[in-house]
Amino acid sequence: MAWHDGTVTAPLTPPHQPNPHDPWQSPPSGSHLAPASGSPDDPDTATELRQSGLVVVTVALAGIALGLLWLWLAPRIPLVSDGSAVFLQNSEGEEAIGADGTFVLLAAGFGVLSAAAVFWRLRRGGVFVVVGLALGGVLGSLLAWRVGVWLGPSSDVVARAREVGKGVVFDAPLELHAVAVAVLVWPFVALALHLLLTAAFGPREPEPEWAGWGSSYGGPGVEGAGGPPVPPAPGGDSRAS
Repeated sequence: MAWHDGTVTAPLTPPHQPNPHDPWQSPPSGSHLAPASGSPDDPDTATELRQSGLVVVTVALAGIALGLLWLWLAPRIPLVSDGSAVFLQNSEGEEAIGADGTFVLLAAGFGVLSAAAVFWRLRRGGVFVVVGLALGGVLGSLLAWRVGVWLGPSSDVVARAREVGKGVVFDAPLELHAVAVAVLVWPFVALALHLLLTAAFGPREPEPEWAGWGSSYGGPGVEGAGGPPVPPAPGGDSRAS
């Protein structure tokens, strides 16, 4: 306390004490910022990585089904041999384009199914799950392409023509001409649909806030943005010196 003209006044701020109105003061001991989701210290990161690996394997293995459907539904290209060369039976046929189109349509359908299944099973999955979905789509498309070619007609056209004989129609090998485009249809469709489902039905994460500390600068129990009012000194009105 200080004496001025016979009047007792109390200091506004006790000595060696932080100003309660200072917005830049450090939070009290024991308080901390809530860790951001997906940070290295997040305990759910390991679980998310395991989920991502499971998504990659499951989606990639679905490529076997895509390859079998492609082999079954893709149009065949008829060939015929005259004994010295092999020719297209129908030179104006569009079977080659139809094979690529069938693969693209099937891959788009598998992209829709895989995105819906992953979102339904792992609705709270983060960025690692999304990356796993995209990688699984690429691997699944590549696997489907190789399965269809491997199980389809022989790629040795000359040997096949000699085997069936002159004038006998046989099927050309199953081929995918636009490989770079076809293998990206599945992951792109899956990512787009997963993003739409997450935006429409996904959970909303709370914003980071002070753990154990009020949203106001003054701390818990503070009225408004300021600190607690300074009580008047006993024995009279207080006023600044």
